Amino acid sequence: VSRAGHFRQAIDPQGRQVELADDWDPARYASRLQATVALELEDRQVWVGGWLYVLSSWVDDGVPILLLDTDLPVNDPRDRDITRHLYGGDETYRIKQEAVLGVGGVAMLQALGFKLMGYHMNEGHSAFLTLALLRRYAHPHEGLRPGESPYDLPRVRELCTFTTHTPVEAGHDKFDYNLVRHIYGDLLDLGTVKLLAGEDKLNMTRLALNLSEYVNGVAKRHAEVSRQIFPGYAVHAVTNGVHASTWTSPPFAELYDQHVPGWCHEPELLTRADRIADELLWAAHQAAKQTLLDKVLELTGVSLALDQPILGFARRMTAYKRADLMFTDLERLKTIAGKFPFQIVMAGKAHPNDTAGKQLIETLHAHIRELAGEIPMAFLPDYDMALALHMVSGSDLWLNTPLRPLEASGTSGMKAAFNGVPQFSVLDGWWVEGCLEGVTGWAVGDDTPTANGHDAVALYDKLEQVILPLWYGDRAGWSAVMKGAISRNAAYFNSHRMMRRYATEAYLR
Repeated sequence: VSRAGHFRQAIDPQGRQVELADDWDPARYASRLQATVALELEDRQVWVGGWLYVLSSWVDDGVPILLLDTDLPVNDPRDRDITRHLYGGDETYRIKQEAVLGVGGVAMLQALGFKLMGYHMNEGHSAFLTLALLRRYAHPHEGLRPGESPYDLPRVRELCTFTTHTPVEAGHDKFDYNLVRHIYGDLLDLGTVKLLAGEDKLNMTRLALNLSEYVNGVAKRHAEVSRQIFPGYAVHAVTNGVHASTWTSPPFAELYDQHVPGWCHEPELLTRADRIADELLWAAHQAAKQTLLDKVLELTGVSLALDQPILGFARRMTAYKRADLMFTDLERLKTIAGKFPFQIVMAGKAHPNDTAGKQLIETLHAHIRELAGEIPMAFLPDYDMALALHMVSGSDLWLNTPLRPLEASGTSGMKAAFNGVPQFSVLDGWWVEGCLEGVTGWAVGDDTPTANGHDAVALYDKLEQVILPLWYGDRAGWSAVMKGAISRNAAYFNSHRMMRRYATEAYLR
């Protein structure tokens, strides 16, 4: 339960990100559970409580989500703060959070009476659950032969599934063993932990890899990259997908209800989107676009035009996402806009400790000022799911320009596809699978790692020579690509397909 939330983003007059408090009261949204469990941290007993949050669903009574909470009167004030912040700062705070999630989470599920068939770890943050399971299923010391381990590794592996979500080094937590011993004491004997998690530091990803029967990345390319990063491990691929009804705007949901009934329960039915009349598709898009224009005006005071294409870009602001790639050559960008006028709408938050990401936001605002009067541009503050839906449905073209091969999957382009918005992206992550050139969207450059300059030139060339001429000169051709995005990408890259893959390959293996 992150009572302090993440943060609300404001932008100051110089274009700098300002982080504002975003307090969250669990009592307004969840029900407190009676069960509590305890674990030892820094030689203190830390009690963990729980809240039940029910996520609304089209079927049944919703999806239950268990939220863990150490803000209990019985706890030391230092420990009450463990679950307060989503991103709390130093390594000590982080490792305590991961202990509560992994060890406390397993204990809470047991206290609530769940008889679990397995555990699915997303990233290594919860990997301490494997150590808790090793301890739970340890053989009695009586009867063990000299030197024989009491830990039943095969049994724990059979229970565990692990999904790695990033090839970026910062996403794989590593902790010094002195810190581990200070926080945890003797959770397991150190020799066993080092065999499973690394000799020099406790690598949470390696711990999860060694104690999981099924391991996967979140796209085919990401699985390949993960096998290179962690040689010797069988890393499968289950490509991400997005939730159909959540990421489809009202105009398109209404359109699909009329022409593809049942689509929100079986998104594969959207393969029939080719049958939708062009004028109906365009009317739905224009309605979604007008909603975005209204939101841009409300948040920034910038008035954009309905009859000019909008290039949309929104995601976490961090260096490898290269939000500034399209601004590599401002003169070239202005030249293209002189021939084929276009508009740019951007959004995204930087992690409070990511100096480079925050500088990127400031740089983007400098570009807004430089391009004023030539290319209409807006940066929407406080990016969240509601704003994301406006952007992925109201843009005409969705941009994604990560540095290969650091994009594990990416999902914003999938969300755009549900709204008939083609993607223009570097070939990385899911787009390696989703890109059919000129059918579902377009690729920036080719499939090989390149410097920023080469990718920028490729972006400018295709924008000027292919994409914008099509938008302005061939409405039927553009509508065909919109339909391709829906019938080829939305119909496949959805969470229904993704969950079936997990069920058949990971859970029921």
